[in-house]
Amino acid sequence: MAADTLSRVFAALADPTRRDMVSRLASGDATVNQLAEPFQMSLQAVYKHLKVLEDAGVVSRLPGPQPRPVRLETEVFDLMEKWIERYRRQAEERYRRLDAVLTALNEQPTDDEQKGSAA
Repeated sequence: MAADTLSRVFAALADPTRRDMVSRLASGDATVNQLAEPFQMSLQAVYKHLKVLEDAGVVSRLPGPQPRPVRLETEVFDLMEKWIERYRRQAEERYRRLDAVLTALNEQPTDDEQKGSAA
C-alpha cells in the first residue's frame, strides 16, 4: 500500500505546476481561485491538477459550499521522507566503505617509495 501511495505522490509531484501549488500550500490553506492566480490556465485545468494531488493524498478539500479551502496533507510527506531517508542511509554507508578503501590505498607505499627504501 505504501509503495502505491508513494508512486502516486511522486507522479503527482512530477509536474512543476503541481509542485508550485504544493509550495504555495506549504504556507497555509488557499482557495482554488487563490491557487489559480499565478497560472496562465483555465480554472478547469487548475481543478484537474488539484484532482491529481487529491488522488495522491497530497491535498484535501473539505466537503461543503464553495469556496472550500485546499489543505496540504503533511502525512504524505512523512511517508516520502521515510522512504528517502532509507536510501540516503544506504548511500552514506556505501560512501563510508569507499572512503575506507581509498584511505587504505593511499596508505600503501608506492613502487617508487618501496624501491627507494630498498636501496
